[in-house]
Amino acid sequence: MSQVESKGGAPLAGVRIIECSMLGPAAITSSLVDLGAEVIKIEPPQGDYIRDMTWPIVEGTSLMHLHVNRGKRSLVLDLRKPEAIETFKALVKDADAVIEAMRPGGLARRGIGYEDLKKINPRIVFCTISGYGATGPYRDMPSHGVAYDTWAGVVKPAIDEDGFPYLPEHASIGIHAGPMFGALGVLAGIIRARATGEGSVIDIAQSDAAASMDWLRSETWKAYERPESEVTGNKSDNYERRAPGTGGMEKGVRYQIYATKDDRHVLFMASEQSLWKNFCEAVDRADLFERWPGSKYADHAVGNVELRGILRDIFATRTAREWIEFGNEANTPIAPVNTPQTIAEDPQFQHRFPWIGQDRLGAEQLPSPIKFVGESLPVPERAPTVGQHSAAVLADLLGYDEARIAELRAAGVLGES
Repeated sequence: MSQVESKGGAPLAGVRIIECSMLGPAAITSSLVDLGAEVIKIEPPQGDYIRDMTWPIVEGTSLMHLHVNRGKRSLVLDLRKPEAIETFKALVKDADAVIEAMRPGGLARRGIGYEDLKKINPRIVFCTISGYGATGPYRDMPSHGVAYDTWAGVVKPAIDEDGFPYLPEHASIGIHAGPMFGALGVLAGIIRARATGEGSVIDIAQSDAAASMDWLRSETWKAYERPESEVTGNKSDNYERRAPGTGGMEKGVRYQIYATKDDRHVLFMASEQSLWKNFCEAVDRADLFERWPGSKYADHAVGNVELRGILRDIFATRTAREWIEFGNEANTPIAPVNTPQTIAEDPQFQHRFPWIGQDRLGAEQLPSPIKFVGESLPVPERAPTVGQHSAAVLADLLGYDEARIAELRAAGVLGES
């Protein structure tokens, strides 16, 4: 199907969000920008130091800034000055949402919290996103992104050869899931506000999001607190309990990772009896099915060391790519095992995720994973420099003329003398 611009414009065209953000939580609006929302990033005179944070630094600017702030417009307002507060309120008058992506309560202390802003715009959606949320004993605790994953039990400490514990390489959960849940909440709030005229306050904690994304493990542990007469394992395991969550996969055989001929790996997932039979027949080993037919569903052949050794030898006879093609042809599930580096070589990735070039965004970046069939989403602009759009935003949205903008500059409201 050909990709054309939507006749109705971008999905979120007409949505305007005023964002006060520092560092990674700014990602709460990144997906909304990709869908066409207008996001005005309010920055202090010195700017958001995300531009200097983490590696890599691409031509003087961090990749994190280039990614999470792409497509946004930067307006510098020194919120210590009354004129800046009045300008902020003027922007909120016609906005759909305000984002407080920093420690909770920062905007309220300056007289522009939800209670202040709803007097100006009763339908405003106010979302605060922080590390541990706006309530609880940790609400004011300083933190960075990995903290939410260690708090949620997602990252397990590793030990080096000298006996020192260290952070192992891992996928970040909280700093990505928190903004996604936040974006979902903001959209829900906007839909209701447009229908009812009533705004709302949303409180997002990145720690909550990390725990929520890993619900299977924590809820399994909780379920196992009940007696075995009430909570058991699978029928295929004779109802014997396995380790909680994905920990129960370790001794699996028909659902397991295997090395291939080219020193890569694939994930074999023939846990259904019919798919296991397809595999055995396709590799001319019907005897394996006759000997170990397994249960109809969810049978991983846990602990069958003999079968695991046989499968290890079978998978060593073909390359990873050959096994992927084999699984597709034989109707038995075999998946690639990629790394963050090798995934770019995967044909499915290449088909679904065409890179947005560095000439556009300053570094090669992935597009939105949301696809409107038959339409193309707008391509975001490069993340802004500090105050890049100050004059344009004030002129476009508030109708300030050059004299008024010059007056604000002279007063230091825009961070310039």
